Amino acid sequence: MLHTCHIPVTVSTASVPSLDSFRAVATISHVERALTNALRNDLQKLKARAFHRDEWAEEVLRHYHALRPKLNEAARQQLQPLYDWMFVPPTLWPFNIQDALEDCLATLEKRKRLNSRQHLLLELLPPPPGEAVCAVVAEHEHQIQQGRYEDTVRAQAKYSQMELAITTNPELRQQWERIKAVFNVAAYRDHKGVIRRTMGAERNLRPSFSVNLRRRDDAFRAVFDAFCLRWNLYGMQYDKPLLLKLSVNLTPYGTMIHIPAYWSFDRSRDIRWRAIGKLHRIRVPGRQGAALAEGFAQRMKEAEKLRQLDQKAARLGLKGLKKHEFLCKGLNWDVRTAPKRLTRLRDEFKKLFPL
Repeated sequence: MLHTCHIPVTVSTASVPSLDSFRAVATISHVERALTNALRNDLQKLKARAFHRDEWAEEVLRHYHALRPKLNEAARQQLQPLYDWMFVPPTLWPFNIQDALEDCLATLEKRKRLNSRQHLLLELLPPPPGEAVCAVVAEHEHQIQQGRYEDTVRAQAKYSQMELAITTNPELRQQWERIKAVFNVAAYRDHKGVIRRTMGAERNLRPSFSVNLRRRDDAFRAVFDAFCLRWNLYGMQYDKPLLLKLSVNLTPYGTMIHIPAYWSFDRSRDIRWRAIGKLHRIRVPGRQGAALAEGFAQRMKEAEKLRQLDQKAARLGLKGLKKHEFLCKGLNWDVRTAPKRLTRLRDEFKKLFPL
């Protein structure tokens, strides 16, 4: 007779993942994929930009996408303007947007709130330019990166003539060798081997104009600037003099045309004014002129008068057609004027003359 032997079997649940743990892992994996995709998409947008923009931006964008899911909605909204500006060509940045974003990320990562200075900066920063503007400026940056201004400037022969004259001038070579004998010029070169003179600024207002010749860096900068002034250079690339060009450059605040001091300027032949106008107009908000300015001033007066009439109509309890007739008569308009005209006038100046 066979006896059935019951052997107790204990199954350890510790080694078997629970359904919740599977879900948690799946969620983490999904978030990581989303972050990776978002970062990849951002870098792809910047890959076509000049100045290796994708490489420059990768670290801060990686930081942004890693931190963003951990932030509340209010903090995300605060960072959004800086993030949006990251995709604007740096030519149009009023300050280093990337540094500002990194600073705000570092603050929020410590679970601190943005301070009053950071808040003020984010509130005052205007909305970024539209895609059409960014596309034109991005193409302009590629030309600037390559030192090409042919789209806006003619008369290459004038530049070539002067360039040949200075590159074959023994006096320039002798002076450069004297500078190298006194200073370690390699310490002032950038990654391309370029030393640039002190840049000029709009209206010739310079951030710093003092020189202390007892300081080596100040002395080098003064000597190098004097050398560049003598030979009309913007710098040296190793031992190659870099002659100033007639150039057109966009800035955050406008369009700058630089005519080198040596250039015999012919406004009809040297500049492609139509191309410059097209480049400049991409940021112009609308038509302008004497007649338009006069019309604007008249509408502003009417808007102020309308605000006063609206308040008086409210006190009198006027509504509907009676109110419309009252407003038109007060503005010396025909009572048959469409109500939409009054609405447009209020909307145009509502920030200046709030109700």
